[in-house]
Amino acid sequence: MITNGDVLIKVDGLRKSFGDLHVLKGINAEIKKGDVMVVIGASGSGKSTFLSGKSTFLSCLNLLEEPTGGTITFEGVDITDRSVNINKHRQKMGMVFQQFNLFPHKTVLKNMTLGPIKLLKQSKKEAEANAMRLLERVGLADKANAYPSQLSGGQKQRVAIVRALAMNPDVMLFDEPTSALDPEMVGEVLEVMKQLAREGMTMVVVTHEMGFAREVGTDIVFVDEGVIVEQGAPAEFFTNPKNPRLKDFLSKVL
Repeated sequence: MITNGDVLIKVDGLRKSFGDLHVLKGINAEIKKGDVMVVIGASGSGKSTFLSGKSTFLSCLNLLEEPTGGTITFEGVDITDRSVNINKHRQKMGMVFQQFNLFPHKTVLKNMTLGPIKLLKQSKKEAEANAMRLLERVGLADKANAYPSQLSGGQKQRVAIVRALAMNPDVMLFDEPTSALDPEMVGEVLEVMKQLAREGMTMVVVTHEMGFAREVGTDIVFVDEGVIVEQGAPAEFFTNPKNPRLKDFLSKVL
């Protein structure tokens, strides 16, 4: 059993290439239960997600992208071992994307209950009761029977977060969850994430929101040119950066 402070995810020598493009060049990291690891860095040219090492790192954690080399151990199991049932372990990893990924033809309630009913074998009644409790928590209980097209961007992202929570994950992975939102909607999504952190949810967050990183992060990681060039607690990381590349980056975003 994993208890608070124990290593939930251990990454050893993680490499990922797309043809001749080496995006990750040997990442080592440990995420402990209760940690909020915030991963920051430049986004490459912006023309291809393949150029963003930080998002590729996140996608490798639950094998949405298959690593080229290295190992990822989740709750004591090497999930890069091809004999492992990755879908079973993915159920314990909630993933929230930039673009919400809600089913447009299903109501909010149906979006939220599909996974728990099919994968966790919950009854319809149990799944719906849990979904309504979660929607209430993020102020969207009145949108249960709405379709995604009837929601604002911030509402869609809050639904995407509680949909992932409905699967009772042990860790939540966030891939730039506010980057597709209008500025006035960013705060409502970050507030939900802050609440999760306060409740002890283990999180790995790729974001450009430096205020969130400072306030909520327990461990800040700067990825550049496919490697972690600096890592530390927020106070030290932001006030006393050591690496010249990080200093330059922070001078532009703070």
